[in-house]
Amino acid sequence: APGPGPGLALRFQRRFLAARPLRSLPWPELEQSLRTAPDSALLADILDKTILHPLCVKYPPSAKYRRCFLTELIKKLESTAAEPLDELYEALVDVLKEEESTHCYKNYLLPTGDCVSLCESTALISGGTTGLLTWEAALHLAQWALHNPGLFRDRTILELGSGIGFTGIAICKTCQPRTFIFSDCHPRVLRQLEENIRLNGFTPEPDVTWSIQTESQGQEVEGEKCQNPEVIVAELDWGSVTEKQLLGLRADVVIAADVVYDPEIILALIGMLQKLSTSRADRKVPEVFIASTIRNPDTYQLFRAELDKVGIRWQMIPAHSSCDFLYDVQPDVTILQLFI
Repeated sequence: APGPGPGLALRFQRRFLAARPLRSLPWPELEQSLRTAPDSALLADILDKTILHPLCVKYPPSAKYRRCFLTELIKKLESTAAEPLDELYEALVDVLKEEESTHCYKNYLLPTGDCVSLCESTALISGGTTGLLTWEAALHLAQWALHNPGLFRDRTILELGSGIGFTGIAICKTCQPRTFIFSDCHPRVLRQLEENIRLNGFTPEPDVTWSIQTESQGQEVEGEKCQNPEVIVAELDWGSVTEKQLLGLRADVVIAADVVYDPEIILALIGMLQKLSTSRADRKVPEVFIASTIRNPDTYQLFRAELDKVGIRWQMIPAHSSCDFLYDVQPDVTILQLFI
């Protein structure tokens, strides 16, 4: 009988390169496959597609993650009658020699063949801000965008609370926006965000202040910049930003992921959306999409109640069933479209 084919090693690859939780890797299928045909060649293939893959060499997941992964692979090998595989032990020795770094990488292979590589902080919430990692809703929002590229093509997109940039970089790589404005309010997050944007081959426009931008934008030749979007990183504080500044951004679409996780932030966000709706002059009001992981139903309920209170209509966008680059258990993520 033929072996498990390339599918299994590739499933390990996608999850491993993105440093998804180790329990979500397809270990049961690997055990099954090794029981049917104890073959160290399958493990050599998995090793090639993960630890030895050029992306892992260049942008490695944390040392701890790689160590646990190899330990598990060795355990699976040793529980079968397959030949021992020296390369597995050599790889483990190499990882054991490494110092744990404060930064690690995640590489998300997109269904389009593109890859988004992100540098993340290994400490979960370092420096008092949660913005230094990729949250689930950011992955879902990107996935939804990939299925709806027409919404973004040739338009100006403003992302609120961009964090370390996954959603925006994925959209820039696959949906051909004209201009993409990443925004956040924490200086540390903004620095990491800029680094990740550069890491993925985009150059943020040099220190664009609000006023210059209002003047210069809109004079570009139509369609000239479609292939390579203009990328801007803006420090945006929802509380202090003015309607005039928002108008200057000329956003056609506003997106945000995982920004409703605390009552105070919800009120600031709603205040900001109200400024956006009044700051349109003669322009069409932007389309707004907010993706949330529902960690706390009360908080999410509060968000919808506050929207109702200020008269912002909302509707749920049906979830997309196909999971292109998540591959593990779906958390409770919803996308709301808001009509401001």
